[in-house]
Amino acid sequence: MSSDSERLLVRQARWVARDVVELRLTRPAGGALPPWEPGAHVELTLPSGLRRTYSLCGDIADGQAWTVAVHRAPDGRGGSREIHDTALVGRELEVRGPVNRFPLMPAEGYLLLAGGIGVAPLLPMARELTARGLPWRLVLGARDRSRLAYAEELVALGGDRVLLVPQDEAGLPDLAAELAATPPAHAVYACGPRPMLDAVTALCRAADPPRTPHLERFTAAVSELPGESAPRSGEFEVVLNRSGLRMTVPAHRSVLDVVREKLPDVPYSCEEGYCGSCETPVTAGLPDHRDTVIDPAERPTATTMMICVSRSASPVLELDL
Repeated sequence: MSSDSERLLVRQARWVARDVVELRLTRPAGGALPPWEPGAHVELTLPSGLRRTYSLCGDIADGQAWTVAVHRAPDGRGGSREIHDTALVGRELEVRGPVNRFPLMPAEGYLLLAGGIGVAPLLPMARELTARGLPWRLVLGARDRSRLAYAEELVALGGDRVLLVPQDEAGLPDLAAELAATPPAHAVYACGPRPMLDAVTALCRAADPPRTPHLERFTAAVSELPGESAPRSGEFEVVLNRSGLRMTVPAHRSVLDVVREKLPDVPYSCEEGYCGSCETPVTAGLPDHRDTVIDPAERPTATTMMICVSRSASPVLELDL
């Protein structure tokens, strides 16, 4: 996550589906915000101090505002409940970003698969692809019709290119059929809950030829890499080069937890290894990567790590903090 931050005003809040509220963020005195591309996200610091990352889902042509949509997760870690239960309109929040780890890659066409609030990063993609005149199809599933966020806007945008699948009426989306009907040269983008993304990954892996989907996860994935060894969870030392600090990371605590005791302003958000907010340069030692940000093929040569979940495969790990 970029270290750049500013205080933005919550100008408007509105319901876009059951348990989904949309926030429109602007500069307090107005003015243009930094540009962004579909797939980008920002980090909000909530009044309680919690930091949470949300996909930008507005129109990239609207340079005066950033828009995020937040689903209320009763069993979550408190961020969504705070956004839903706090009168935020008229208040200012610290906002960092935007950062894009889910960009649109060049392709002849696109299949966009969304589960629930997973539609948030895919909606700007659909708008962009329409503007470019590229073929696309979007499938949006949710538990019932009232939870299909942005359904009317999507149908108005794409017509019969959009398939809405309320589970109580039609069951789960037929992902296998959608992928089978998608030309191999088309890119597959998916965002949603873990079971859906695991299914997309398995179906793409089994395709002939195999496909590599582009995924945005709500939570960290359970690794299924062939031949991957069991995670190493022992104690190790971490050295913070710029701060001149050395500390022990016990087996039951994360690097982030330990580091924040001395450096409370270290950025973080998801604490599950999927948002990239806590990405930190490694200057020496061997990281044990457990995130879903760094591609498995890049882990052996990666020079950064997500300190919220990743650990050390060496006795000492040196970080640029």
